[in-house]
Amino acid sequence: MVVAGLVLAGIAGLIHVYIFYLESVVWTGARARAVFGTSREEAEVTRQLAFNQGFYNLFLAVAVVVGIVAYAVGAHPVGATLVFVGAGSMVAAGLVLLVSAPSKASAALKQLLPPLLAVVALAVGLSLG
Repeated sequence: MVVAGLVLAGIAGLIHVYIFYLESVVWTGARARAVFGTSREEAEVTRQLAFNQGFYNLFLAVAVVVGIVAYAVGAHPVGATLVFVGAGSMVAAGLVLLVSAPSKASAALKQLLPPLLAVVALAVGLSLG
C-alpha cells in the first residue's frame, strides 16, 4: 500500500505540475483558456494572479516529489511527512474550490481525488507496516 500511495502521490504531483504550466506559462493561450473557461480578456486581467497561483501548485508538487525521493532513499519519516503535507494541501485546495465554486466540481475532483487516494493509501500502508 505504501508503494501505491507514493505512485498516486506522484500522479497528483504531475497533475499539479501541469496546472502550474497552464497557470504560469501559457495562461493566456487557447489551451489554458479552454481548460479554465476564461475569455482572452479575462485571462489578460487575471494573468498575475494565475502566475502566482501556478507557483503554489508547483511548490506542492515539489514537496510531494521530494517526499517520494526521500522515502525511496530510506528517510521514511521525512518522506512520508512531505508527501502527507504536499498531498494533503492539494486535497484541501481542491475542497476549497469545490465549496467555493460548485460549478467547478469536475476540476475540483480532478485536483483532489488523486492526492486523497495517495494520503489514504500511504496512511494505510504505514499503519500496516
